[in-house]
Amino acid sequence: MSDVPAFPPGFEFGAATSAYQIEGGTRADGRGPSIWDTFARRDGAVLDGASGETACDHYHRHREDVALLAGLGVDAYRFSIAWPRIQPTGKGPVNTPGLAFYERLVDDLLEAGITPVVTLYHWDLPQALEDGGGWRVRDTAERFAEYAERVAGRLADRVPRWITLNEPWCSAFLGYASGEHAPGAAEGTPALAAAHHLLVGHGLALGALRAAGVREAGIALNLDHVTPAGPGPADAAAALRAETQRNLMWTEPLLLGRYAASEADTWGELIARQEFRRDGDLALVSAPLDFLGINYYTPSTVRAAPWREPDPSRRTAADNRFEAVPATDVRHTAMGWPVVPGSLYALLTSLRDRYGAALPPVHITENGSAEQDVPEPGGVVDDADRVAYLDGHLRAVAEAVADGVDVRGYTAWSLLDNFE
Repeated sequence: MSDVPAFPPGFEFGAATSAYQIEGGTRADGRGPSIWDTFARRDGAVLDGASGETACDHYHRHREDVALLAGLGVDAYRFSIAWPRIQPTGKGPVNTPGLAFYERLVDDLLEAGITPVVTLYHWDLPQALEDGGGWRVRDTAERFAEYAERVAGRLADRVPRWITLNEPWCSAFLGYASGEHAPGAAEGTPALAAAHHLLVGHGLALGALRAAGVREAGIALNLDHVTPAGPGPADAAAALRAETQRNLMWTEPLLLGRYAASEADTWGELIARQEFRRDGDLALVSAPLDFLGINYYTPSTVRAAPWREPDPSRRTAADNRFEAVPATDVRHTAMGWPVVPGSLYALLTSLRDRYGAALPPVHITENGSAEQDVPEPGGVVDDADRVAYLDGHLRAVAEAVADGVDVRGYTAWSLLDNFE
C-alpha cells in the first residue's frame, strides 16, 4: 500500500502463538493434562467437539514453523510454554523431555536470527492444580512462581523477553465467571479471587524471573477501548463498570499499586467479601515492569443494563449491569468483531494520559483478525480483508508513536491457523 507508516529505528515486528492452540502432542513425553484438555472433552463446550490434541502438530514440526517465521522476515517470535509439559501436575520436579523441547525451539530460533519471547502462562493450567482449587486459591499463584523459576533457570541466558501471564481477564472471567473458557465455571466471588490470585502469581513470578537474571519481564493484558452508547449518565456509569472489569482491575494494581476506585459499583456485594486479599499484595503486584504487553482486536460500546441475576448469592462476577451494543456501520471479522483501527490509537493515547510516567514501554503483543479464508485453485488465499485489518492497525500504532506513546513492537496473531 502507499503511504507506508514510519516506525522508529529498532521497532520490532513479530508473530505469536500459544502452546495449547498449536502444539498438539498432548500425551507426548510425559506432558500432564491441562484444564483445556478437560474442557474440550465436555459435551458442547467446543464447536464440533474440536480440541488441541493435534492442533498444528507444532510439537513434532516446530522446525518447519521456524522456517515459516524466517521466511516472513520477523524480528521476534512470541510463544507460550505449556506448564503441564514442564510439571505434569503443576508442582514437583521438572519433566526433562518437556523442557528440552523448548530449549530446542529457542536454539533453532536464535540460529535463524529470530528473538524468542516467552509467555509462561497462556491459559493451560495443569488439571491437578484446578482440582485443588485452581486460580481461586493462593497456592496456585505460589506454584506458578516455582514453575517460573524452573523455566527461567534453563532459558534466561537465551531468552531476552518474558511475559508472565497472557490475558488474565480471559483466565478469570471467561474461565471462572462466564464459563466460556476452561475450566468452564460460572462463579461470583471465587472468580474475583481468581483474578486477584492471577495478579499475585504475576508478582511472585516476576520476582522469580528477576532472580534468574531475565533481562526484560512484563505481562500481556487484553485491554478494551470502551465507549458509552449514549450521552446520559447511566451509559457513562455502565462504560466505567465495563472498563473496570476489562482494564482498571488490572492496570490500577499493576501500574499504581491500588485497587480500582470503581470496583464497588462494578461488583457490588461480590467484591465486599475480600478474604482473598492480603496485606502486601499490592506492593507485590505493582513491582516495576520492563514493558506492558497489550493484546488488542476490537473496541466495545456498552449501555446500561439491570443485574441479570437479582440475587447476589447466585450472581457471577461477569454480571456488571452493562451490555454490548452491536456496531452496525463497520466491517466485522469472522468472529463478529467490529474492525475499528482508530480505537487502538485511542486506547494507547488514553493509557498515556491516565498513567503518565507510570506507564512502561508498550509492546503490542497480539493483533490480528479471523477471516473466512477460502483457498483459490493452487491453495492461495487472497486475504485482502486481513491485509486491510493489519494495515489499519499498524497505522494506528504508528500514529500513537508519533504522538508520544512509547510503543516498542508489534506482534501479529497468529502465525498459524490454530485451535481458536
